[in-house]
Amino acid sequence: MHSFSFEELFAMLAGRALSTAELSRLRDWIASIVDPGECLALIERAAQGRPCPHCHGQRLHKCGFAGGLQRFRCLACRCTFNALTGTPLARLRKRERWLPYLQCLIESRTVRDAAQVTGVHRTTSFRWRHRFVPCAARDRPRSLSTIVEADETYRLESQKGSRQLKRPARQRGGVARRRGISRDHDCLLVARDRNGQTLDFHTGRGPVTVAQLHGCLRPVLDTDVLLISDAARAYRRFASQAGIMHEFVNVAAGRRSRGAIHVQNVNGWHSRFKSWLVRFRGVASRYLAHYSGWLRLLDAQRLRTPADWLLTAVRHG
Repeated sequence: MHSFSFEELFAMLAGRALSTAELSRLRDWIASIVDPGECLALIERAAQGRPCPHCHGQRLHKCGFAGGLQRFRCLACRCTFNALTGTPLARLRKRERWLPYLQCLIESRTVRDAAQVTGVHRTTSFRWRHRFVPCAARDRPRSLSTIVEADETYRLESQKGSRQLKRPARQRGGVARRRGISRDHDCLLVARDRNGQTLDFHTGRGPVTVAQLHGCLRPVLDTDVLLISDAARAYRRFASQAGIMHEFVNVAAGRRSRGAIHVQNVNGWHSRFKSWLVRFRGVASRYLAHYSGWLRLLDAQRLRTPADWLLTAVRHG
């Protein structure tokens, strides 16, 4: 049987008018081809210059290879490590499928869809999601400037996936035990400036407090910012204690804006977040911060390729 060289195959394809279906099959096949060395090279590149994860020593020497990654030995503590030691990505297998899986994160695929595309088990897909997303989500803006809008959104507390519930079970889409915002709700605080920089904070259960605002917002707000919020008393007390200029709109009274004084940007982010979450059919409370960080990364459009996601995840892991 005659075997064709690559040049012959390429010439045959180039000389043939391919149909739309044939082009789609060819693109899918090419996209499925993964170079195992590409992922390893990106990991090594992201961790270049990393000190010893055990004692933070800088004096290292090479100590062979394991799993395709260079190992190093620290001359201070004599421990060995590689680029992933001490990170949430350590000991994860099937690295040749990481880049296709990260493309699934960019496309916001569900656990089962990502598992089917990359050829891994659904439990592996779930584990990878909650390793890669928190690592990459640590790439956050250091501060917010100029005009900053802050508001919180609430979701009914969920113990999805828990083997031992701490409350009576309820059907998905149930209601809280009390009217209004209570300890039955998880609070997600979002701050967004007019330059598009966004920060998210999972503050726990119940309404946001002044102490929580100090812990979340005070370190990331410049001293000369104008903070805009709704009429909640906690924001007014926080701004007064922190010495920050503050304006508010009484949304509850139907007054959504006063010229440039509004919280529509941050409320728009809340709306996109809730709509985006629908595809996942319920999110456990303990993972809420992972999903808000995931959408924040997608919304910022800084990480456009799987390579960008991998580099960021390794650096911040």
